[in-house]
Amino acid sequence: MEIKTNLTGIILSGGKSIRMGENKAFIEIEGVPIIHRIHTLFRNLFLETIIVTNQKDLFSNLESRIYNDLLPQRGALGGLYTGLFFSSLQYSFCVACDMPFLKEKVIEYLIKDIEGYDVIVPRTTDGLQPLHAIYSKNCLGPIKKVIEQEKFKIIDIYPMVNVKIIEDEEFKYLDPMGESFININTPEELLYIVKRRKATA
Repeated sequence: MEIKTNLTGIILSGGKSIRMGENKAFIEIEGVPIIHRIHTLFRNLFLETIIVTNQKDLFSNLESRIYNDLLPQRGALGGLYTGLFFSSLQYSFCVACDMPFLKEKVIEYLIKDIEGYDVIVPRTTDGLQPLHAIYSKNCLGPIKKVIEQEKFKIIDIYPMVNVKIIEDEEFKYLDPMGESFININTPEELLYIVKRRKATA
């Protein structure tokens, strides 16, 4: 039996999906809803999986712990707070529900040097990737502080905690196309991604 990593996998599914026009978590990529793709990967990798959502009924068929947002209307930062709060483990890997091409090897690469840090975050040519990152429970206090200051970006907590940035040249060989960090916001993006994958298959 494969040994799972001692982390929680957190899936944030509280967005309104306005630009997509439907719940992004249930968009099918290659016949499988994105949420099922992520959930299957997390069940293989982590000791527990948490879904943070304001529509719990939609996810009741998944074997996960499902929680309503403790800090509604606070975006991904509020969702991260909720996931960390309910996690039974010190560290959690957090993603958005619209990221269909997560790579197990990339996630494992981020995990390997976790000790001594509160955040392990990759940086690509697009910048930091706070929704493909590892967070410790030590982030809970700083999240509350920045929210009280009316700041709602996850990176706003980074100056307050011990952060390790992993540059993409370190792990690019594990995901040469950079698919790990693709998220789908519009029907046009979905169409483009499907076409690109078919072209490179």
